[in-house]
Amino acid sequence: MASKEITLAFGSGGRLTNELIRDLFVRHFSNKRLNELEDSAVLRLGRERIAFTTDSYVVTPLKFPGGDIGRIAVCGTVNDLAVKGARPLAVSCGFIIEEGLERGTLEEAVVSMKKAAAEAGVEIVTGDTKVVEKGKADKLFINTSGVGLVIPGTAISQKNIRPGDVIIINGEIAAHGVAVLNARNNLGLSGNIKSDAAPLSRMLNGLAVKFPSIRSMRDVTRGGLATVLNEAAQSSGWSMEIEEELIPVSEPVRNACSVLGLDPLYVANEGKAVIFAPEKYASKILSAMKKDKYGKKAAIIGRVLAEKKASLKVRTPIGSERYAVMLEGEQLPRIC
Repeated sequence: MASKEITLAFGSGGRLTNELIRDLFVRHFSNKRLNELEDSAVLRLGRERIAFTTDSYVVTPLKFPGGDIGRIAVCGTVNDLAVKGARPLAVSCGFIIEEGLERGTLEEAVVSMKKAAAEAGVEIVTGDTKVVEKGKADKLFINTSGVGLVIPGTAISQKNIRPGDVIIINGEIAAHGVAVLNARNNLGLSGNIKSDAAPLSRMLNGLAVKFPSIRSMRDVTRGGLATVLNEAAQSSGWSMEIEEELIPVSEPVRNACSVLGLDPLYVANEGKAVIFAPEKYASKILSAMKKDKYGKKAAIIGRVLAEKKASLKVRTPIGSERYAVMLEGEQLPRIC
């Protein structure tokens, strides 16, 4: 890395985050499980396989249309487990609280976590609390870790992606990032824009059981859809192509992105997953997803190409192509 100082851009989920992880953390902590760079690590425990993940949440404001820091803390963790084909078993929570935070604000976040956990069918079983001096944090930070039991017969990994596989997403992208930005800056954007924060474990676990042929699943959060697909291309070694007009984006979010100069492909999500699967199973997987409330607007958006270039192409509605690289810089800081 050329930079000697850590800037906000290193937390974007984009290229600089990827470089920080590979050049610093992986270099020093290197081991077989970590080096896979998936949403969760899979550990073998006797005959069983356990998925393990951790994440931290520093979003501002703490509450926004469609969710709050408590909801995304639970959803983010159970989704990271679910995309590895694991049924979430338990979640931990660590609170870093700034002196002066209103007790009612903290309780709202805790109650929100409780509701999200109940919806996901997981228990919050352990935790930690730290309080720091006023000015040493920004109201409230939450860390969550989670463990899950990997569904037998699944082999979900970016390394398994093959040419000809289709790329499926469970619904409209970019709503979370726009909702948080709107609330943070009081932009007054119209269209009832709400975060998509949602626990996807029940839907994704059902797919993993019914379709063991699924190659890979990824949680689409920071850095947006384009960054996650670039990561998958890097890990698999294959080039990918998506159809811009097939990617679900609500009109209010599309209009907001246009006004704000944002590309929806790079805006954060908290309730989206991409699935890679052989084409012959695509229609059945899509049909199954549409039966779930978090998959009603699922769509096939592209495919894996037989090109060893590890890149992402976007085909426009007029038939031209452009390359979409990982997110550069920091588009929306403190988004999750």
